Amino acid sequence: MTKTNAVRLLEAAEIPFELREYDTSDGEISGMAVAAKLSCEPDRIFKTLVTEGKTTGLNVFVIPSNMELDLKKAAKAAEDKNVEMIKARDLEPKTGYIHGGCSPIGMKKHFPTYIDETAQLYETIYISGGRIGLQIKLAPSDLAKLTKAKLYDLF
Repeated sequence: MTKTNAVRLLEAAEIPFELREYDTSDGEISGMAVAAKLSCEPDRIFKTLVTEGKTTGLNVFVIPSNMELDLKKAAKAAEDKNVEMIKARDLEPKTGYIHGGCSPIGMKKHFPTYIDETAQLYETIYISGGRIGLQIKLAPSDLAKLTKAKLYDLF
């Protein structure tokens, strides 16, 4: 398996994690589909969303895959008047990751990161491993430490 930036950074930081690959041949990569393929609760599969704020620029939000980001709460967390989702076509040039394989770890540069506070309810959560078909299982506290993230109510 080819290592992604996310995997390399976790190894370098000596953070314990587990890689889980899943089949993508059916084209199903939604959080609900990934949860079913990994036999885990959908609440533990977290997606990475990137927004752009009027004054803060890019911000990264990590929320359960079965939830929708509340843009007003996101703006408040980022201390901006308003944030908007960036376009899918802008994701790779700005972060280095593609839609469906965007990890909060290992982007082209560090952006302010916010993790939904429900992550604390679990010993481990899953996030994208940096490519479609790869998930990283790790402790939410380790994710927060590595990404310098703040926990926030985001939906």
